[in-house]
Parts: sequence; structure tokens; C-alpha cells
Amino acid sequence: MPHEVRAVVAPKKGAPVEVQTIVVPDPGPGEVLVSVQACGVCHTDLHYREGAINDDFPFLLGHEAAGTVETVGADVDGLAPGDCVVIAWRAPCGACRSCLRGRPWYCFDSRNAAQPMTLPDGTPLSPALGIGAFAEKTLVAAGQAVKVDPAARPEAVALIGCGVMAGYGAAVNTGGVGRGDTVAVIGCGGVGNAAVAGAALAGARRVIAVDIDDAKLDGATRFGATHTVNSRGTDPVAAVRELTGGHGVDVAIDAVGTPSTCEQAFYMRDHAGVLVQVGVPDPEMSIDLPLIDLFSRGGALKSSWYGDCLPTRDFPILVDQYLTRRLDLGGFVSETVTLDQVEEAFARMQRGEVLRSVVVL
Repeated sequence: MPHEVRAVVAPKKGAPVEVQTIVVPDPGPGEVLVSVQACGVCHTDLHYREGAINDDFPFLLGHEAAGTVETVGADVDGLAPGDCVVIAWRAPCGACRSCLRGRPWYCFDSRNAAQPMTLPDGTPLSPALGIGAFAEKTLVAAGQAVKVDPAARPEAVALIGCGVMAGYGAAVNTGGVGRGDTVAVIGCGGVGNAAVAGAALAGARRVIAVDIDDAKLDGATRFGATHTVNSRGTDPVAAVRELTGGHGVDVAIDAVGTPSTCEQAFYMRDHAGVLVQVGVPDPEMSIDLPLIDLFSRGGALKSSWYGDCLPTRDFPILVDQYLTRRLDLGGFVSETVTLDQVEEAFARMQRGEVLRSVVVL
């Protein structure tokens, strides 16, 4: 029987979100119904509301979520009602050319629920990143629901579903940070601080946080930054080089995604260093680099998609690190809010007042 639940809907481009009643079907084959317990307020949800992703309105927002499995559809193995899960927006298909080459983190046919969630009049909703978790219940593909230790607080581990995994994975998976490396992270919001934490946990001997906000830099030290650089009045490239004996870092991570920060990351690398782009740029942005600099400096320029993660492998690892107090997921939670307060949470996020607001249901 379909379920009528409260949810946050973006009705049209640029309009304030609304809490409406939506209809969520029972799970079909390969699907699970999840009772959402917590969902982070991410910039991507705001991009959907503003029409910056596509124009498939109305959108059902929310994608950084944790909850419990309520019911499972046919042909679902490994999940049962009552299981605690973090929802992933990548669920590798296992059959595309990337999966078959052993690179499921680049899956070209990620799984989503086949049935739509709708408004009561039957209007289909477009769920953000195939999830739509600013809702009391949501329907996802079974592969999106990653079982985790039930001892973890939902409002903390929900953030693994997007921002924390993106930043942590940018350092550990994409950047390959290892023991003794030097790392710079530009941008100390949620994703950037997750990259700082990932680099520290991977054994980097020097983790340099770069931002224009002293409060954010102070926060980065709590996640493992050994040095900070305020780039508002300081040349960050020169400062990072000074902190690394004039050489530059082994891995430079741009968690902002602008031409200027990408260029800074490029030039603050040591020879043969790695640049990781995890901040999402505006589609109209471009960068102009001398080709001789690209050639002569060597190394690698990489973009990081979802931290190049494999959710079934990586989510439980991050939860274990949280439960053993090595990864301070709770430190990313600036406030908890209700479904009715999402629009206000967007405004605080735009003003840079929070790392993460988390909707708790």
C-alpha cells in the first residue's frame, strides 16, 4: 500500500521549498523503503532548487541521509527490515564497462529505484541524486542502502552519504595520500574539512588548510590540519611552499572549484605532485594554464567524483572510524533542524554560517 508522508519539495526554479504530502510506493523488485532518520542540507540540494542541475521540476530534495530499512522488495539480498543504512547516490550496476574493468566507482549505469515517488495528484517527483530524502520515507534501489553499525548516531553518519565521503575520498582514494605525505586543502567547508580529516587519518605528516575565513581555519585544525593559511591577504602558493621547504605539497586538493583556486592548487604542488579537483565548478568556468607548465611540472591532475568511493566498502570504514573516535563526524554537524526549517538552513549555508545543517526526523 502506498505511503503518504511529509517531504520537502522544490516546486519551480528559484522558488522557496515547500513541505508537502507526497506518495511513496511500496518497494518493487530490487528496491527498499527507508524510514529516514537524518538528512544533511547540502549545496547540491540548493543547486537543484535553483535549476542549476536540470529543469525536471518538481524536485524531491535531500540526498545525504541515514535511516532504517522499513520493507524490502523482491530479489533483495543482504538487507532486512530494521537494518540501519546510509544512502549512497552511487550504486554500481556490476555490468557496465567500468564495473567489468574493476572500476565500479566510475559506474556508468548506477542503480536507482524504478518506481517514481509522486505528489497526491500523481505528478512524478524528481528525487535529488536519485534519493529524495528530505522526507519521512524514501524509496531507493537496494544497492543504494548501505548497511552500517546501528551504534552510530544517524545525524552524524548521514553526512557520509555525500559531503564527508566526497572530501575524505578526494584525499584517500583519488589523491592516494599516504604516510609521510604533505597535503594542502583549499576551502575549509564540509568537503574540505573531510579532506583534511582523510589526509590526517592516512598519515600525512603535514596538512595545510587554506581559506579566507579564520573561523573556518580554526575548525580545520580540529579535523587534523597541522598548519593554516588565510589567503585573503596572503599569497597561498608562496605560503604553502614556505611551509614545505620551498618544494610544494605532494597532494593539493581544491575543495572550492573556481579557476583561481584550481590554479593555486596546480602551482602549490611539488614536482610530480597530484592536483585533486573536488569542488564543483560552475559550468561556464574555464582555466588557462601554460602548456609548458603542465608538461614540465609532471604529476597528475585528477577530478574526484564522490571521492571515487565504493559505498559498500568505504561507508562502513568511515563509520568504524567514527565509532572509535578517529573521525569526528559529529564535528561537522553545526545544527539540527526540522523539515519545515530547510529553507532557513539554505540561507545559513549560503552565508557560510554552518558546516552542515542536518534535518532530523
